[in-house]
Amino acid sequence: MNAFKWFSGAVLAGILVSGCGPRSEEDANTIRIGSVAPLTGPQTHIGKDNENGARLAVDEINAAGLVLGGKKVRLELIGEDDQAEPKTATIVADKLLDAGVVAVIGHLNSGTTIPASKRYHDAGIPQISPSATAVAYTAQGFKNAFRVMANDAQQGKALGQFAVGKLGAKKVAIIDDRTAYGQGLADEFEKAAKAAGAEVVAREFTTDKATDFAAILTNIKGKGADLVFFGGMDPQGGPMAQQMKRLGLNARLLGGDGLQNANFLKLAGADAEGVVASSPGLPLEAMPGGPAFKARFEAKYGPIQLYAPYAYDAVYVLVEAMKRADSAEPAKVIAALAQTDYQGVTGPLKFDAKGDTVGGAVTMYEVKNGAWTVLETVK
Repeated sequence: MNAFKWFSGAVLAGILVSGCGPRSEEDANTIRIGSVAPLTGPQTHIGKDNENGARLAVDEINAAGLVLGGKKVRLELIGEDDQAEPKTATIVADKLLDAGVVAVIGHLNSGTTIPASKRYHDAGIPQISPSATAVAYTAQGFKNAFRVMANDAQQGKALGQFAVGKLGAKKVAIIDDRTAYGQGLADEFEKAAKAAGAEVVAREFTTDKATDFAAILTNIKGKGADLVFFGGMDPQGGPMAQQMKRLGLNARLLGGDGLQNANFLKLAGADAEGVVASSPGLPLEAMPGGPAFKARFEAKYGPIQLYAPYAYDAVYVLVEAMKRADSAEPAKVIAALAQTDYQGVTGPLKFDAKGDTVGGAVTMYEVKNGAWTVLETVK
């Protein structure tokens, strides 16, 4: 039985909270939304960034006032920690469903988003990921699954073409961290790099917990690679950049959005210089609402790490769908989400039949003088 068949459009309170016994008027008019990201462990910095982006949107919407079904309602964001672990992600998903959330913003990682998405699909509630880029997420055919940034097929193609066309790579080595994100992005990069004329001289893998890459990099050095592509996140990418330099591996390090953040610069130190990485979307300063968002966010939470603008937009896209449906009933919201045409902080947002954002841009960055510098944006 669908866990949400008990929703009633006639009584808004019946769709807002779960549990038995008397409820206060405030509880009865509260819409609970889940937010899931790694809030502990090596990816805490980007996990809190996601949660804070979502929380800023919730606070603004509550301050402005939200009316559904003729009643003033209030959003409550329930933040959960999936520790970037797939098994924990499903436990957290069940916890949120038990708490009566009507939608979820998340998860952050593809490897957690995908297993959790089955739980949300079976419960019939909408899920909008601000940052999961694996193609597999929206390829499952779930009508409740959406994302607000470009996927790995778009990003991997841009990276592969850039590596050969702009960086002049001829012999490419590829490393991934065996997560859904890292491996998926590496696969897409490999296809694009080969199509552009590069030779893949090595395909290696590690884990998203490793910090010693000496054996892998030594093997790559022996293959004469002039570019190393890493599909993974900054806790591994930073040490990898340092170890490449220590081993005298004279190859360019190239990565995706998992590297393109301030923490990578901190971890890699001086060895970050010259590293190139992509990030889905426009540079923050070029986003339609980027500078204003940056000012509001940083006044409250400090420097933006990576995905906060997308988490912020995901909440607004969800609430705009609720407004069009004049309801928080999940089935109605899912139908309204499919018709999204919203001008967000990050740019215009529409979804295709799979729930992917239409026409997502990808921006390439290089570390110059210790800072990420925009090279070009591919649309």
